[in-house]
Amino acid sequence: MQSISRRLSILLVLSAVAAILLVTVFVNLTVSNKFNEYMIDIQNKRYERIVSYFEEAYKREGKWSSDTGIELMHEAYMGNYCLTLLDSSKQPVWGMDPNDLKTQIHIGEMSGHDSGVYTTKTFEIKVDDSIAGFVDIGQYSSVLFSEEDLTFKSSINKSIIVSGGLTLIIIISLSLYFSKQFSTPIREVAKMSVRLSQGNFDTVSNFKSNIDELEDLRKSVNILAGKLKYQDTLRKRLVSDITHEIRTPLNVLQNNLEAMIDGVVPVSKEGLHYLNEEVIRFGKLINDLNLLKEFESESIKLNYETIDLDKLITEMSNDYFKAVENKNITFKYEINTNEKYHIIGDKDKIKQVMINLLSNAIKFNQSNGEIVIKLYKDNKHIVVEVIDNGLGIKQEDLPFIFERLYRGDKSRNQIEGNGIGLTIVKNILEFHNAKIKVDSKEGLGTTVTLYFNSTPNL
Repeated sequence: MQSISRRLSILLVLSAVAAILLVTVFVNLTVSNKFNEYMIDIQNKRYERIVSYFEEAYKREGKWSSDTGIELMHEAYMGNYCLTLLDSSKQPVWGMDPNDLKTQIHIGEMSGHDSGVYTTKTFEIKVDDSIAGFVDIGQYSSVLFSEEDLTFKSSINKSIIVSGGLTLIIIISLSLYFSKQFSTPIREVAKMSVRLSQGNFDTVSNFKSNIDELEDLRKSVNILAGKLKYQDTLRKRLVSDITHEIRTPLNVLQNNLEAMIDGVVPVSKEGLHYLNEEVIRFGKLINDLNLLKEFESESIKLNYETIDLDKLITEMSNDYFKAVENKNITFKYEINTNEKYHIIGDKDKIKQVMINLLSNAIKFNQSNGEIVIKLYKDNKHIVVEVIDNGLGIKQEDLPFIFERLYRGDKSRNQIEGNGIGLTIVKNILEFHNAKIKVDSKEGLGTTVTLYFNSTPNL
């Protein structure tokens, strides 16, 4: 197996090499073809010029002689081609010896063979629309281009090769750099995932990437690690809390029963009543856990009906007047009686929500405290607020108050409870498509706000 950095680097380098080779070949062929076309065009123009020269010479002299156009011979030698002037009967007037040209240009050395292929082209010389003669222009194929032409063409090819090599080096360097930019954050995330799979939830990736998608991936994995750590902490705390909640009543029962059996504590009605209260508390905890299990497995059955929320709250508030009087707490509610507050839901479960909220407001309040219940409508919801000025909740505890068996600071732990009430409340509200919001400040009190969907047609 290969690392992503190695695989990506190889892929980019191979792609670059293939692209450069294709471009180099294409450019080389294009330049060579264009250069050949250019040289052939020059040669054709040379042929036209030579033919035109002989036509003008014949017009001046009116006949062919051994000196006609002889001045072109020097130019022909310099241009590495041979001229032969023929009359209208194709009889030679004068001509150059190809062997002299072969000796002059050392054709064997230039072509790599003992001799080149000598080719000729014959052109008509016309004067007044009649053929006055012919001119043969011969040239060795190996020296179609002059030495300067071949040098120029060679330098172009070398430039293309050097440019391709430099481009390849640059692209390889950039490929290695960018592959590292991609692979490093991915490798960090992969290592982090392995550590998470091994149960190390404290791992965090600090390597930042300037690529949005990779940075989003890094942040997502960090968030996942945080949530896994949080869930692992909750799991451990849940096991610990359940063990504690179950062990406490069982220890009380066991110790008292052993004391009664040993005769250390006499069997009395008060003692049995106390033990019965522990059994009831234990049974209530088990019932709450079973109820929570039903909600979380979505197996609970709800009996939906139209609920008059203001009537339900008024009746329940009256049930709690005695409890607030015993604790010397001021209790009041504010309801606009001109509105109708109808919702669809399970009446018993909504009562259970209000019981939990009112019980908490009383339980965590102080003597001479105050509890206010507000019921009103906003644009889309029926809103219930339960406000107290009791102990309040620490800010660091607020995100966890709906977790199973979660209980905050020690001052709240000293008050009886099992930490399941708000978890059940949230589950009930979710089944009713309602929302709950808790605002609290330590030492100043708590405001719990419920948002129910309004049913104006009822």
